[in-house]
Amino acid sequence: MTARARREHERHPLERERTPDVEPADRLSPADRYLELFEAVQTTGVFEDSKTFVDCAPRWAPEHILRRYRRLVREPDFDLVRFVRGHFIEPDRPASGVRADSGDSLREHISHLWDELTRHPRSHPRAGSLLPLPEAYVVPGGRFRELYYWDSYFTMLGLAADGRIEPIRTMTDDFAYLIDRYGHVPNANRSYYLSRSQPPAFVFMVLLCEAVGAADPAGYLPQLEREHAWWTDGADGLAPGEALRHCVRLPDGALLNRFWDDRDTPREESYREDVATASRSDRPPAEVYRELRAGAASGWDFGSRWCAVPGDLATIRTTSIVPVDLNAFLYALERTIARLRLSTGDDAGAAEFDGIADERRRAVDAWLWNDDAGAYLDHDLVEGSPRASLNAACAVPLWVGLASDEQARRTADAVERRLLRPGGLGTSEHETGEQWDEPNGWAPLHWMAIRGFRRHGLGLAEVLRERWLRSVQTVFEREGKLVEKYAMHLEPERTTGGGGGEYPVQDGFGWTNGVTAALLEWGGDGPRPPG
Repeated sequence: MTARARREHERHPLERERTPDVEPADRLSPADRYLELFEAVQTTGVFEDSKTFVDCAPRWAPEHILRRYRRLVREPDFDLVRFVRGHFIEPDRPASGVRADSGDSLREHISHLWDELTRHPRSHPRAGSLLPLPEAYVVPGGRFRELYYWDSYFTMLGLAADGRIEPIRTMTDDFAYLIDRYGHVPNANRSYYLSRSQPPAFVFMVLLCEAVGAADPAGYLPQLEREHAWWTDGADGLAPGEALRHCVRLPDGALLNRFWDDRDTPREESYREDVATASRSDRPPAEVYRELRAGAASGWDFGSRWCAVPGDLATIRTTSIVPVDLNAFLYALERTIARLRLSTGDDAGAAEFDGIADERRRAVDAWLWNDDAGAYLDHDLVEGSPRASLNAACAVPLWVGLASDEQARRTADAVERRLLRPGGLGTSEHETGEQWDEPNGWAPLHWMAIRGFRRHGLGLAEVLRERWLRSVQTVFEREGKLVEKYAMHLEPERTTGGGGGEYPVQDGFGWTNGVTAALLEWGGDGPRPPG
């Protein structure tokens, strides 16, 4: 047996299964591939939504299309719209907003939506921006036609509630494949998302696989470790007060993490919007673009959380803020790696990661817990102090087992005073017109808060669960659908879909379906992250 064959034989069976023969992806993003053609399409408004063109599939080789454009654009009667229609295939808008059949309950409607939202990778168009994956997956819906990272965990909760175990395994395998292929999980499986990730939820998918018997979690240990290495890359050389990519060394030498994107150009899927935002700033455009991209990496795109001036997106400075939720997610990742290393007999490796997790817990207590507010607050590196505003990420440390019972009780008191709304959990304390602010409420934030408060035996969990479900039910009864976000400032019986941000509220919707089904099925109980 050759050395390579021996290594293949010794790998965990699940790891062997996750190396299928998948068609190579085009790693060049549309901006890099089509250059001045891309800029012309995105700046002249060929499509109303900037995301449409970057999701188009070329009818011929991209190099041929670009050469032909360069030749024809000089002609006096050149028509850019006609050229694009003739050389690209526009993406279909998925029918994720399908209205419920007459008589279907909310729970039945969610169950029927899974097939509508499932995509099969073998049908991926060639030479487009979509990154091929080995297994079928569930998309959020609407304009979101691909596999999004942190969205998918909350979607998978609903699959588990419906007893759909196989899709949980295959989607987890898809994310493991992305880590194997690219070294991290992109924001979604598009080439224009490769420069950033999202909150590292792969660990929770692995734990969900374990909880429902979909897979042995130890089989994903190599990918968990590789993702952790990606998030902590460059940390060893940082002096106090320095930052590099995702890593921040605080003045006392503690290490925490921030959101980051490796590129400093306009987001290709929001090109016009980013150019317009940068034009309103007195900073170099590249600096604004980096901050917008990092904000997108947070999953909270966008809101007052990342801005120097609430309501003014041109003041965004995501990379100077140390976020509560990201560091809680990484704590869960570190604790899980330690446990899985121990289960494989690697006592020294387990002790190493337990030590890393302990250091992060101490750093979170020192820099993100605020005793005056009685809550976890993001830390502002520019001001050298906590951010004054509370946001719903404050409950994530409770969910992952980072908080003491006393911290959990005080956090619940702060949330009840400052974020509890008639329709459920408010996202922030500011109404800015951005979607991750008042009055919107989001399914993932409700799940983490409900599970976090319930973990500590706090009654606020049931209050949030009841208000969220009534809000979702109200819109479902009125409109026959679930949506991406909901307005929390109204009594549940008057709730509407949320608004604000760069695009209209989307129907579907993956994580709303998942969280709602899980709360209906389990009553707020269910798989728990490590403590």
